[in-house]
Amino acid sequence: MGRAYNFSSGPAVLPAEVLYEAQKFLVDFKGTGVSVMETPHRGKVYGAIREEAAALVKELAGLDDGWSVAFIPGGASMQFAMLPLNFLREGVGADYVCCGTWGGKAFKQAQIAGDANIAADTRKASPAYAPSPAEIRWNPDAAYVHITTNETISGCRMPEIPDPPSPLVADMSSDILSCPRDYSKFSLFYAGAQKNLGPAGAAVVAFRDSFAETCSAAIPEILSYRTYASGRPLYNTPPVWTVYIILLTLRWLKAQGLENVFARNRSKAAKLYAAVDSSGFWRGVARKDCRSLSNVAFRLPSEELEDLFVKQAEAAGMVGLKGHRSAGGIRASIYNAFPEAGVDRLVEFMKEFERRNG
Repeated sequence: MGRAYNFSSGPAVLPAEVLYEAQKFLVDFKGTGVSVMETPHRGKVYGAIREEAAALVKELAGLDDGWSVAFIPGGASMQFAMLPLNFLREGVGADYVCCGTWGGKAFKQAQIAGDANIAADTRKASPAYAPSPAEIRWNPDAAYVHITTNETISGCRMPEIPDPPSPLVADMSSDILSCPRDYSKFSLFYAGAQKNLGPAGAAVVAFRDSFAETCSAAIPEILSYRTYASGRPLYNTPPVWTVYIILLTLRWLKAQGLENVFARNRSKAAKLYAAVDSSGFWRGVARKDCRSLSNVAFRLPSEELEDLFVKQAEAAGMVGLKGHRSAGGIRASIYNAFPEAGVDRLVEFMKEFERRNG
């Protein structure tokens, strides 16, 4: 059976080179006699894997020695809770910019932990869009400001990163290392690994050590960013296989060259949006100036046609195009590892589908 074109939003497509590399050493990792999944997490084999993966995150994001990189189980949703638990305390709240479902979920968890303020809210906007910095109402005394750089469900991205008066924190689950970005503007950023960085099982979390030092001491150690700072012993058993695949994916990104990856991502998105804009048969979900390069969301004239589109696309070897259950429609996720040939095939299929059903 051949490989399908996988448009799933996550767990998402991985580079074929990464899968074959992992397959080659699945049973016996480079002569050690055991799989990476069986190797001690405090041993030399996994220690080298973790250290190289963390170093590559820092290298590719342009981070200096004042940063730590951690691989924390639970994905981005764990960070929704972990972040406010670390930094909110009596009299000290946080600002949240909510431009979609995931920003709203992060805000909801912060409300449970302490005082959280909505600095801007465009969750109900249609077409979907992210607020400009001028539309955001900052609290100058906030412990941090939280943004979601790309909303996977609506296919809406934040085209301009704000410059708030408080430490900037971001959920970058669906666009980390996929477009040019000045990561030094942030105090902490995180991403669920299963979209651009590897398989499900962990979030990649990068934070300034100076920011982590402001964490509350009144939370369990396993939830404290201090526990995950560089140079400190492993607190518990990490998801070793997930981290190994993250390492292989980061190596692949470096070998590809980030500028080449960025250029391909722009090309893939441009082709799909051109198809969406080609006639009134298709309707984009996000405002044009806020369209995601990672998740292209669009609608057809009826839900019946959308169901037919998904069914026939799958029969043609294109899977994962059904929109999120809360939003419906069609969503094509075209992360770093997604091949441009798959976008070309989808565009061709869209033209055929419109000719038959338009």
